Amino acid sequence: MPLKAVLLDFNGIVINDEGLHKYLIEQLLLEENLRPDSAEYNLVCLGRSDRACVADILSRRGRLVTDAYLDQLLEKKSANYRIEMATLDQLPLYPGLDDLIFRIRAAQLKLAVVSGARRSEIEWVLEKIGLRQTVSVIVSCDDISVKASKPAPDGYLMAIEQLNQHFSELALKPADCLAIEDSFAGIEAAKQAGVPVMGVAHTYPYQMIHRRATWVVDYLSEIDLDWLRRWYEPTLNPIGSQG
Repeated sequence: MPLKAVLLDFNGIVINDEGLHKYLIEQLLLEENLRPDSAEYNLVCLGRSDRACVADILSRRGRLVTDAYLDQLLEKKSANYRIEMATLDQLPLYPGLDDLIFRIRAAQLKLAVVSGARRSEIEWVLEKIGLRQTVSVIVSCDDISVKASKPAPDGYLMAIEQLNQHFSELALKPADCLAIEDSFAGIEAAKQAGVPVMGVAHTYPYQMIHRRATWVVDYLSEIDLDWLRRWYEPTLNPIGSQG
């Protein structure tokens, strides 16, 4: 089972924008005459889709959440996200991202993004950093229901299905992929989909990620694709372990 594809989370792996997401969702709540709660945000939103996050917060506050109401709020949040990001001199990308993408491309691995963010936000960032054409598939919160949000495996399974549609010769299976995640929900989603997962300690401490992921590193720059490819090959057994 050679390694054939890398499935990246977006927020927390590609771009360090969790603080902005929290701020924008708090602004939405204030506009809806609801008081933001940091503890509630951490419980309900970290690692989950924007759709699931906002829907659950509103439901917990007794609001009737229709699809039209939710779409309106998410579109407002997404527009404000792009406005805020456009004011920055430099996007807050995680160190080591450029080198990781270079090594993925050099290894001729397919690349997908599996994220709970809106597609418009993901595409805006990828265009700005010149990676849109490198990413073959994007699965966003626009593609999955609230119930299918991470930690459910639906996003990962959809990404694999779409990669197979684009590249039928791959005959891609979950075990042929590597997920790169920073959150508990994301790690669980990948594992439920049968995808080995590299945890990166961007959001939670190394020790907490270590208990959940297949492997763990502190930084993107520590991901050793050569070591991982040997692990995926059935005839080779790398000595030692990463994380």
